Amino acid sequence: MTMTRKQFLRTIVGVGAGAVAVAAIAGCGGDDGGGAADAAPNVCTTPNTVIQTNHAGAAHVMTVALADVNAGVDKTYDIMGASLHTHSVTITAAQFAQIKNGQTLALTSTSGGAHTHAVTVMCVS
Repeated sequence: MTMTRKQFLRTIVGVGAGAVAVAAIAGCGGDDGGGAADAAPNVCTTPNTVIQTNHAGAAHVMTVALADVNAGVDKTYDIMGASLHTHSVTITAAQFAQIKNGQTLALTSTSGGAHTHAVTVMCVS
């Protein structure tokens, strides 16, 4: 499942009052009334990952390098980190292209320790 950065921020900030914050964070284009062109498309400079329901003190870690995004080939990450069990997360070439184009990915790790983790991957421009 993929979502836009705006959709991701809405899920983090919440609905209602969060919509104002999302608009402020995500930006909605210029208001110059002159029909100016939209800003340049997102350019990925810093991939970022968030592992949901991570373990305190023995957390899983997933680092996506900018070189991985630019290479755009399938890659599987081991996210064991300091945990006593491991999980893996695979990002496909098509998903790397989505990240590079500013979309946010919502992925699920493999099962380990009788559970999985939701993993969010996005690029900060």
